[in-house]
Amino acid sequence: MDQQLISLVNKLQDVFASIGVSNNIDLPQITVIGSQSSGKSSVLENIVGRDFLPRGTGIVTRRPLVLQLINRPATSKPAQPNGDKADGEKAEDAMAKVQLNENNPDEWGEFLHLPGQKFHDFHKIRDEIVRDTEKMTGKNAGISPNPINLRIFSPNVLTLTLVDLPGLTKVPVGDQPRDIEKQIRDMLMRFISKPNAIILAVTAANTDLANSDGLKLAREVDPEGTRTIGVLTKVDLMDQGTDVVDILAGRVIPLRLGYVPVVNRGQRDIDQSKSIASALDNERKFFEGHPSYAGKAQYCGTPWLARKLNIILMHHIRNTLPDIKARISQQLAKYQAELTSLGGPMGETNPGSLVLSTITEFCSEFRSAIDGNTNDLSLNELSGGARISFVFHELYNNGVKSIDPFDQVKDGDIRTILYNSSGSTPSLFVGTTAFEVIVKQQIRRLEEPSLRCCALVYDELIRILGHLLSKTQTFKRYPELKDRFNLVVINFFKSCMQPTNKLVTDMVSMQACYVNTTHPDFIGGHRAMALVTDRMNANKPPEKPVDPKKLPPNALNNGKDLDADFKKDEPSFFNSFFSKDKQPKKKVATMEAPPPVIKPVASLSEREAMETDVIKLLIQSYYSVVKREMIDMVPKAITYNLVNFAKENLQRELLEHLYKPDVLEELLKESPDVVARRRECVKMVGALNSAEAIVAAV
Repeated sequence: MDQQLISLVNKLQDVFASIGVSNNIDLPQITVIGSQSSGKSSVLENIVGRDFLPRGTGIVTRRPLVLQLINRPATSKPAQPNGDKADGEKAEDAMAKVQLNENNPDEWGEFLHLPGQKFHDFHKIRDEIVRDTEKMTGKNAGISPNPINLRIFSPNVLTLTLVDLPGLTKVPVGDQPRDIEKQIRDMLMRFISKPNAIILAVTAANTDLANSDGLKLAREVDPEGTRTIGVLTKVDLMDQGTDVVDILAGRVIPLRLGYVPVVNRGQRDIDQSKSIASALDNERKFFEGHPSYAGKAQYCGTPWLARKLNIILMHHIRNTLPDIKARISQQLAKYQAELTSLGGPMGETNPGSLVLSTITEFCSEFRSAIDGNTNDLSLNELSGGARISFVFHELYNNGVKSIDPFDQVKDGDIRTILYNSSGSTPSLFVGTTAFEVIVKQQIRRLEEPSLRCCALVYDELIRILGHLLSKTQTFKRYPELKDRFNLVVINFFKSCMQPTNKLVTDMVSMQACYVNTTHPDFIGGHRAMALVTDRMNANKPPEKPVDPKKLPPNALNNGKDLDADFKKDEPSFFNSFFSKDKQPKKKVATMEAPPPVIKPVASLSEREAMETDVIKLLIQSYYSVVKREMIDMVPKAITYNLVNFAKENLQRELLEHLYKPDVLEELLKESPDVVARRRECVKMVGALNSAEAIVAAV
């Protein structure tokens, strides 16, 4: 049963690797990491019992190698380890066989990219690894994250799955890329950061463990050391009197899964084609004969490492299998839904019904977005119709209220208009013409914010359009249909803007052409005069009461009885309008001609101040009435002519322009990205269906 679990994961790996599409299923696997030349390849070859990995200087492993070891009972005579000589066989003949790499019918390798082809010659496996690596990365020192899947069947291996990764390097050598260290590190992190990955950190025992690149990288993703197992190579090369007992006991850098020391072949042994079987025998003798390791020799060496990895992987698969099943089901449902949205495996659709349903769905979504009936309401920002309401009741409201009618009209200007509006006959009372002239000027200022409000609402409709175009799956599939939708809807909105702007402009003109002084909210002239008089009287100092009997005879009629003389100057009607220094100082018999331009001075007489205050009070009162009416009516006009009109007539407009037999084929041209995505989804659904069938059998 436990062997079946590893076989099951191998099948899942093959299923996902064969489709060439990255998947989100985190499968249990043992990832081998370590610094360059730390002995990773030798450890793997010792586990397999065969020479099959590329060797040389620099970066030899340039692509991840997914190595699936499958124990298969021998069908012929007992298996003979590669390189061992048979009884009675001469050493020279045995060496010749080693050089020829004699084939064993019970041992072979298979590559996933070469289905059905068996490699009994392990030298050819090495050549194929080199050939496929160079095909992907070129002959220089580049690396690639695309894995090579190699399956080895042998009676001499334990069922196991290992991923051999490029060794960590520090300094680029030769024609290696300048950022080779970062490239390799990023690739390793993608593999070992997955929670279901067991990390096999290979470190040379003759170096300080604290300087181990493999352990340092493993510590970043597994700080507690719960899924990291350490392998100590080159134990036989340590200085005399030193050992790794403290490391094995967990007193240096503790790991939950512990450490395993191994002894690999040296470079001279490899050059002399020393068999792995004899190397394993030497390894066993080394640990049994070493005083530090003799008591624990059964827990040292490559055979124990293989058994330990086999047990760890089986337990790990058993623990993660329920989660793998759940993730496969979840991913299958997700890709099936996406495939359905892309038109199914073949992408077949009825053009007429698709365009019709898209128009109906789009218009329904458009109305829902404006009315706030959509299901995907945002929790942290305003959207759709709420933004239009914000334009009406915040931006436009505050914009109109902030207009001050007296920021452009000063008191002196009002006085001048009062004089000008009275014509040749000075008015006895406050002239209403000045009030109308000024208030109409100020009403015209409301046109700009009102038209700006129209433009802002138009922008919000365009914003809703963009959101719906990016949200609807059909538009991702058919870019031409999306572009035509966008063009038709924008042109429709623009056509709605012309009557909307005209209506708003006419509303301002209506307010300016007729000043309704009988409006119930308008203060009125009598009340304004009374308020100003009361205010001015309140500011005057109180006068002492005078007894009429004690008045002098000439005090009546302002001292101007019929026999009164004109020796004293009377203040004229335009007294304060001219500056004092321009008045003639001497009485002359003839009058001078008035100056070409008669301009007022800043100071106002008491009468002028009173009349100005009355006019200002009337303007302020009536302008407030107009503001309130515009704040109320402009949003209604925009809603009627633009928003509601679009809601009710957009579907008719789209049908008129898009639902035509001669344009349907042109609209439904699929994007190349969609075709590629559908192909990926078809592959992924097929792979996930196969994976679901595989895990369902357990």
